Amino acid sequence: MSYEPPTPPANLPTEIVNTLNESSPERLRDVARYAEDLAEHREREARLAEAEEEDEIDERPDDLPDDVPTKATITIKEINDNRYYYWQWREGDRVKSKYKSPVNPDE
Repeated sequence: MSYEPPTPPANLPTEIVNTLNESSPERLRDVARYAEDLAEHREREARLAEAEEEDEIDERPDDLPDDVPTKATITIKEINDNRYYYWQWREGDRVKSKYKSPVNPDE
């Protein structure tokens, strides 16, 4: 480790450099942890927004009802010894379902 103070990045605003230069080592470590956490959060948000855009671009299956999101999958439920297809998707903490059709036993 050098005995010279580090050189700040050229794109860092002067007021931030001055504030950091006046800060204690403990505060600098707190700022470093916060900055790293904030960077990870923003990167994650950007990835989620990009994934949402990709989901919106995906074509809707022809038989997908208008009120069912494209992220829905087909599941089979058995009710009274009969099997049925349902569209199923997650909204927050809840799983939503919408009836599609009976399962054809000949398939």
